[in-house]
Amino acid sequence: MTSFNRSIKVVIPARYSSTRLPGKPLIDLCGEPMIIRVANRVSKALPLADLWIATDDLRIKDVVMASGYQVMLTSADHENGTDRIAELAKKLCWSDDEIVINIQGDEPLIDIDLLKKFSIFCANRDSLAMASVMVPIKSLVDISDSNVVKVTTNKSGQATMFSRSPLPFCRDLPLSEWPLEFFNRHVGIYGYKVWAMRELSNTAPCQSEKLEKLEQLRALWLGFTISMFSWDQTLHAGVDSLDDVYRVRNVLNNKLGW
Repeated sequence: MTSFNRSIKVVIPARYSSTRLPGKPLIDLCGEPMIIRVANRVSKALPLADLWIATDDLRIKDVVMASGYQVMLTSADHENGTDRIAELAKKLCWSDDEIVINIQGDEPLIDIDLLKKFSIFCANRDSLAMASVMVPIKSLVDISDSNVVKVTTNKSGQATMFSRSPLPFCRDLPLSEWPLEFFNRHVGIYGYKVWAMRELSNTAPCQSEKLEKLEQLRALWLGFTISMFSWDQTLHAGVDSLDDVYRVRNVLNNKLGW
């Protein structure tokens, strides 16, 4: 098995504007801005990684630089993290076969062991185009929740479909009897080869992506294989609201080593 090595790049996209939480990357979490909390978790998990933060705001750039992390100012016009990372990769002249891992900038409690194992998962796939993460759905409520993105896979562990709707749909059973073991939730951690990321960024959104508001559907539309890494441990949710900020602060205040 290939061990993790420095050829893997890790980029944390950090956009200042947020409808629900303006300036979200700089929100204080028990003495440190959220973006630095995320970078510290990634650095602890992957100390040999070539780690970058890609941002659209000078305030974020200054905070990141003061903490000693590599950072690049990117366009404010990008609609998603993939486009932001693609700009950074182009400016840094990363080769087509480099592996890039995209870690969301609002995951200050991201699991260190997950990052380690997902990085190895990506590195061990010579034919990798794109990879992501899924976890078992353990609640019937989540099946109908449009904020919970469902994913199905083929026998090789490659994604066949993503949807905000119940997926798969159990036609002959009432929802209360749907078998949870057939349902998986998509987690927004991505790995891709630079060539695949560039093609994604250079392609306009497809119709299914426009309808579902799910960027990964563009990859399926292009014919990319998305290798899914299955993780069966509990994950801490990211930060999308003020309630999430309070939740994360509570975790940090009550747990050592974070």
